[in-house]
Amino acid sequence: MHSLPDNGVASPSGARKGSLLPSVSLRRLATFIAGLLVAAPAALAASDGTRAGEAADFAGSHTCVGCHAAEHGEWKTSQHHAAMQEATDATILGDFEAGTFSKDGITSTFFKKDGKFWVRTDGPDGELADFQIRYTFGLAPLQQYLIELSGGRLQALGIAWDSRPKPEGGQRWYHLYPNQSLKAGHPLHWTGSDQNWNYQCAYCHSTNLQKNYDATSRTFATAWSEISVGCEACHGPASGHLAWAARPGEAASSAGTAKGFLLSLDERRNVRWPMASSGQAQRSTPRTANKEIEVCAPCHARRQQFSAAPETLGHLFDAFRPALIDTGAYHADGQQRDEVYTYGSFLQSRMHAAGVTCSDCHNPHSGKLRHTGNAVCTQCHASERFDTGEHHHHTAGSQGAKCVSCHMPATTYMGVDPRHDHSMRIPRPDLSVLLATPNACSACHADRPATWARDVVKAWTPALKPGFQDFAAAFDLGDRRAPGAQSALVGIARAATSSGIARASAIARLREFPSAEALEIAKEALKMDAPAVRIASIAVISNADAATRTALLVPLLRDASRLVRMDAARALAGEASASLSAADRAALDSGIAEYVSAQLFNAERAESHTNLGNLYRDQGNMLAARASFLKAIELDATFVGAGVSLADLERAEGDEAAAEKVLAGVQKANPESGPVAHALALSLIRQKRTAEAMVLLAKAVEKAPEEPRFSYVLAVALHDTGKRLEAMDQLKNALVRHPYDRDILFTLASYEIESRDFAPALGRAELLSRLEPDDPQVARLIRTLRGQRRQ
Repeated sequence: MHSLPDNGVASPSGARKGSLLPSVSLRRLATFIAGLLVAAPAALAASDGTRAGEAADFAGSHTCVGCHAAEHGEWKTSQHHAAMQEATDATILGDFEAGTFSKDGITSTFFKKDGKFWVRTDGPDGELADFQIRYTFGLAPLQQYLIELSGGRLQALGIAWDSRPKPEGGQRWYHLYPNQSLKAGHPLHWTGSDQNWNYQCAYCHSTNLQKNYDATSRTFATAWSEISVGCEACHGPASGHLAWAARPGEAASSAGTAKGFLLSLDERRNVRWPMASSGQAQRSTPRTANKEIEVCAPCHARRQQFSAAPETLGHLFDAFRPALIDTGAYHADGQQRDEVYTYGSFLQSRMHAAGVTCSDCHNPHSGKLRHTGNAVCTQCHASERFDTGEHHHHTAGSQGAKCVSCHMPATTYMGVDPRHDHSMRIPRPDLSVLLATPNACSACHADRPATWARDVVKAWTPALKPGFQDFAAAFDLGDRRAPGAQSALVGIARAATSSGIARASAIARLREFPSAEALEIAKEALKMDAPAVRIASIAVISNADAATRTALLVPLLRDASRLVRMDAARALAGEASASLSAADRAALDSGIAEYVSAQLFNAERAESHTNLGNLYRDQGNMLAARASFLKAIELDATFVGAGVSLADLERAEGDEAAAEKVLAGVQKANPESGPVAHALALSLIRQKRTAEAMVLLAKAVEKAPEEPRFSYVLAVALHDTGKRLEAMDQLKNALVRHPYDRDILFTLASYEIESRDFAPALGRAELLSRLEPDDPQVARLIRTLRGQRRQ
């Protein structure tokens, strides 16, 4: 293993004392928990051909070249090979001779000194200082640079080098956040927590990355087997395979089909794709595993990591929590929006459903496509049918004649990096008209409205081809909480034709519509093979009463996937665990231990300690909960969730003054936060300091207009202080942003009744009845209003 060299900088001192549990340090707690963990990874490894009890070692990519020279040579040309490198004349692409970049009043200067590469820029204290570039990060179309700070931290500089050719706009310095003013102390400033390589970037740019964070000293001793992405990053540690290769007769009997590796990437072995009469190829045998996809996913998915154990290779849900088709990250129709990489998009595709894997299209060693241009698609889609003007309706050889232009439109991330959407969809400009989603036609014909594109496509194909992704309308209704949302989401969740990620995403949205039907859907989905669906179902069931949670979730404490076990255990923590048998209690304790270990894996993050604090609170251990919340605040005062949770804890213990003190401190660190202003205002209202609270309630709405609850609470406060007309105006303004918010609609109707303005009140009540058809309170409101109109 290689690790960051000692730079002679002393570890930070003066860290606040405290631990997650009384008298137990984080390091000792982690060791204790490790002894409780279920040995699922070892069992998985043993079942795939390696000897139980043997720990495989990383040997290095150089050990592969003797037998796999061609593959090794391809890998040497890949971006994987150059994902991270020491900063040298051979690896640095940026202009360090006379390079400068100015932004927000700071001029950063890039230069060389004593054969090393440096940048003079604003540091952790906001002052200009010289920092050595230790490593390059990435290659094309941009290259970032890593700077080592104290405590073993490597930080990614926000000024990157555009490595594209000059005619394409490259060969320049530029900032990754051009529209944000980032000062020292902001999480996105290059010195901040969200630019920390050890946490954010390292795992996917190196091999066998071990973060090695010490919570006591708050330092990293991060280490790796190879500085970049080597052979063993995808194939796993190779010592067993080398032994197999050296002694084939002796080792073959125990190595199984994996030949000494943890798993065999054999899903394409002996598979053919014969062309059917439809012009579409079909897989000769169904794909029955996701090993290859789940080997690629950790670094090509939007996800959270909670383990770096090599044994989890190919078992995604034992080390990662992949994102679903979430609002903000994706458009309602599943097209990429924020930086979501590839995995979540590909799972939506008809190609994934047909059995395609990553390496059907990509050479896994070079990273390049197996064929150029449309030829990569005509492997499975007959060129005489699909690579023709009759299909694409564009001039041969033009941009519009490229398959990817229409079916894999690109979105540019990091300023210069266009990435193709791997959901591989039929263009739907009609959905753009209805739902304001993007479409490939308008990406090229930006001067034309979506209605034009819709009409052109309709002229080409009068019979609408909706495509494989059929959830756009349901997700749009769910995201807006509009009438019909629940039944539409139920339809996607129950449809056998829906992809697993679409079903999971529909179930996850049903959590916003608690009902007996949503609970029944989640109960049914617990039986599905896809871990993502079971995890989404747990989230729905976690809102149920303790008896229901116990009845439904206890079996999942023994699930094959660690993430399912963890989430089930977390949902059962507290009152739901009171009636468990001894065996079930042991399974719950194991699941809780896995959950705690997962949080401690990211012990440098405030979010993890906040999660632990909430767990300990639910378990009734208020001392440990308080310590966790304090640790989170100490790590990152900008993470407001920790302070709000601590204030809630103080309030629950009857000390509102202490809650106010906590929130005042959080507000000082986050003066522009709407949620903090709102929480502090509520504390003041409980203390009968209404005038002070009103100012903060208004600020919360101003800073966070996207939160309907803040507008609702401000309106109620205005009404209760005798300002009914102002309260009604506030609610009407809020309805422009949140037209289907139940609380806002009901409250505004109530205030309109007080004003004897029955007609608009009835309209709002009728809308509520469409949103909540089974709500008796809404039914009574309508009867009252209709009675008033008859008088």
